[in-house]
Amino acid sequence: MTVDRTTLDAVARGERPADLVVRGGEVLCPDGQVRERAVAVVGDRVAGLLPAAEVPDAVGPDTRTVDATDRTVVPGFVDAHDHVDVHHTFERGYHRRLERGTTAVVTETSSFVGVGVGGIEEFLAATADLPVATLACVSPQPLVDTFEPADAGPEEARRLRDLLARDRVVAVGETDWIHVVGRDTPALDDLFDRARREGARVVGHGAGCRGPKLRAVAGAVDDDHEATDPGGVEERLAAGLHVVGRRGSIRDDLDAIATADRPRGDVSLCTDGTWPGDGCGMDDVLRGAVAAGIDPVEAVEMATRNPAAHFGLDDRGTIAPGNRADLVVLDDLRAVEVDTVLAGGEVVVEDGDALVGPRPHDYPAEFRESVALPDDAGDRLRIPATAGRDGAVRAIDRSAGLVTRETTVEPPVEDGAFVADPDRDLLKAALFDRRPGRDAAFAGFVLGIGLDAGAAATTLTWELPGLLVVGADDRSMRRAAARVAENGGGWAVAGPDPGDAHGGKGGSDRDTSILAEIPMPIAGALSDGSRDEVAEGYRAVDRALADLGGTPDPGAPRAHGEDAGAILGLQTLSFPGVPVLKLSLSGYAHVVEGRTVGLDPGEG
Repeated sequence: MTVDRTTLDAVARGERPADLVVRGGEVLCPDGQVRERAVAVVGDRVAGLLPAAEVPDAVGPDTRTVDATDRTVVPGFVDAHDHVDVHHTFERGYHRRLERGTTAVVTETSSFVGVGVGGIEEFLAATADLPVATLACVSPQPLVDTFEPADAGPEEARRLRDLLARDRVVAVGETDWIHVVGRDTPALDDLFDRARREGARVVGHGAGCRGPKLRAVAGAVDDDHEATDPGGVEERLAAGLHVVGRRGSIRDDLDAIATADRPRGDVSLCTDGTWPGDGCGMDDVLRGAVAAGIDPVEAVEMATRNPAAHFGLDDRGTIAPGNRADLVVLDDLRAVEVDTVLAGGEVVVEDGDALVGPRPHDYPAEFRESVALPDDAGDRLRIPATAGRDGAVRAIDRSAGLVTRETTVEPPVEDGAFVADPDRDLLKAALFDRRPGRDAAFAGFVLGIGLDAGAAATTLTWELPGLLVVGADDRSMRRAAARVAENGGGWAVAGPDPGDAHGGKGGSDRDTSILAEIPMPIAGALSDGSRDEVAEGYRAVDRALADLGGTPDPGAPRAHGEDAGAILGLQTLSFPGVPVLKLSLSGYAHVVEGRTVGLDPGEG
């Protein structure tokens, strides 16, 4: 309940008691100094920061007190860039974020927009009343036409723009630099212009962007979270971009942030996505920042004041009178050990454990009916030997990690078609438009995934409503893709049945077993189970991939939790945000050149 200024004024002057007082500890004050203070709260607002001598005036018979003796009180953490639109529904797992001190999260929504613009509206409804403020970025993907025709017509484009006027919508979602630099995309420009008028930001994705291209993209976007070395941090700051440093399941760039020459206030911190079973949260990000050499107070400001200011969250980010009473009580400022969390003046975490729990949401039927394969999906996997040139085809080489390379391979030929050759680490990869009624698809080849047999399929294709399947034989690929479609999305790993006399070759699809799976029927990208259930599903998928020979991604060393194994390599095969060659629905996407190329290595 928001209270009027008169009531806050009376509490601040000691003329009436507060509803709650956090007392006995030190407080990170708005001027950046840590002082012995108590925090008086009325409703969901901070009424004042009180010296010890004035605390008795604020404590009445009905005032709740929180003992912060020998502890430090800081603002609630703001995760400046995350992806809560994947893995499991946020409303079922938000309380785990509270336990890590996060009281606000800025999130992408590209998975939900795969259901249409109404998907973002439904996401806002599902997360409307959570203690964690869920701040959405409008996905620009329906307007992008770099490799495929744009999905959104004029009416859908208008609805996307209008979302920027909604409460809790703070930005246009991350926009890969290849979609704006040197390109004329009026629909994107209109979206960006509306964002400026609404006071919203445009989130950038500048992986591999530098020099003149970086200066150009800085004219379209406001921030970037792809600085991986000190020079990249400094170049972005010099170009006028707000830098978002990350430490999550996929990357840890905090050493680059710590050693860069940076003005105070121009850098925020984020997780940029975490695996469900990973132990990474914003408290862990802050511990990493301190370990990298960043002053603890500056680190906290990077997770509170700076992102709040950047995204226009005027009543968050500092413990100031009139601001929202989002508070974190730390056992130790340097160790960032979360003891107690207040969200809007309510104690939601005590002794490190959440006092609130899952809040399920009833999604409309179309969210559970958003994945389908064309009737001839199996035929689409066949690559005629005539598609190449002199027996050779273009392929993706991702043996070095996320930054892939283009290469040429000579696959075996069976019955007039190119097939995979797992003995040479050569697998077939296919991408389908998984939306019902769509039939776009492309099949090619990839090196560096490492499967010796079987196949894996997933609908967690970043920024694209696709169904990706990679495998050593068409039979396993058909089985894995069909299982994912049956489940409404998610993951499936198929392999030779233990009793298969054919050893994974020939025979019928029934001879192939589903070794592991994770149903994700909400928008084809989220489970409606618990975080722990999804985490166990990922462990099972990872084990199945490893048993089939899948190799961990060499380009994404991880600082936390379980190893992502081959999972990351699979789900980023269609992600154009990182160069060089990726899958699209009509060919290979040549990221740097901004065009689509085919299997023929002599083309282009």
